[in-house]
Amino acid sequence: MENEPKHRILVVDDEEYLRRLMSRQLILDGYECTTAACGEEAWDLLERAEYSLIVLDITMPGMSGLEFLEKVRHSRPDIAVIMVTGVDDRHTAIRALQLGAYGYIVKPFEANELAINIVNALERRRLVMAGQCHERELEQKVSERTAEVRAAQEETTLRLLSATEYRDEETGAHVRRIGLYAWQIAQQLGWRGRELEDIRLAAPMHDIGKVGVPDGILQRPGKLTAEEFDFIKRHTIIGVKILAGANSPLLRMAGDIAMSHHEKWDGSGYPEGLAGEAIPLSARIVAVADVYDAMTHDRVYHRAIPEAQTLEVMREGRGKHFDPTVFDAFLGVLSQFQKIREEIGEPQDVSLCGVG
Repeated sequence: MENEPKHRILVVDDEEYLRRLMSRQLILDGYECTTAACGEEAWDLLERAEYSLIVLDITMPGMSGLEFLEKVRHSRPDIAVIMVTGVDDRHTAIRALQLGAYGYIVKPFEANELAINIVNALERRRLVMAGQCHERELEQKVSERTAEVRAAQEETTLRLLSATEYRDEETGAHVRRIGLYAWQIAQQLGWRGRELEDIRLAAPMHDIGKVGVPDGILQRPGKLTAEEFDFIKRHTIIGVKILAGANSPLLRMAGDIAMSHHEKWDGSGYPEGLAGEAIPLSARIVAVADVYDAMTHDRVYHRAIPEAQTLEVMREGRGKHFDPTVFDAFLGVLSQFQKIREEIGEPQDVSLCGVG
């Protein structure tokens, strides 16, 4: 179309006569044209302007045409390249096409042969770029859809957690901190992507089973009786029943955490007495975060313990209560835990935003 910008073509050939001849013909065909006598000069031109296509001689002093082609395909893959040569060599032609050349012309050639090759190469380039644009659009749509799904999952999490917050304002702040604590430890352990985001949302559901614990036990100050403590232990079973049967990896992880976050590395925890790596890693992560938060904040059954004392007690549990690797990761992000404690007190508006 008349309003479309002209394609800019770069002709690279060490023969001045051929450069001038091709340039004249290309300008007559409606293209903008620049010429270069060698690969080094051509590369300097590429650094200073955008080109749609390069007509490239194979045999030149200094950098060869094939070397230049390889360099262009690596750093300027959107430029079409047509190779020209005075030697009709099958192996060279195959090599040029393998390196990404859009065409191969043997000298001497007719003006029409060059014109047809250029039209074909530019059309192929247009189709390739259109395909890439379509792929980017699809990727964007997938990304947007993924974000919508994640938002829906987060909303589901918030609604599930609201059941605990209606009963206990302190619990609401606690579960939000646990999500951020678990995210920090998991990242320190090398978790990335979907799994890392899942634990941020799954960890706050660790005590979802407490909806089945009577207020008289859940909010009772002081030491519980053995019978009452046995009832408290049931929140792990209740929690996994609430989350059971989910197809979502997020909710499956939440179920593992709800069930096993009171298990201990040495097998002395509950409800199943699991030990070591039999305990889901997500639950081992939350176990550390949960104890740290419970000790450093007021509870109905105790006052907050200073952090230094908390850490001293927790270090004694390394290899007994806590997975040593997870505990060491926790110490590696302790400064982030301290920031989270400062930012989220009791009570606090619902928020599960990540901490970078």
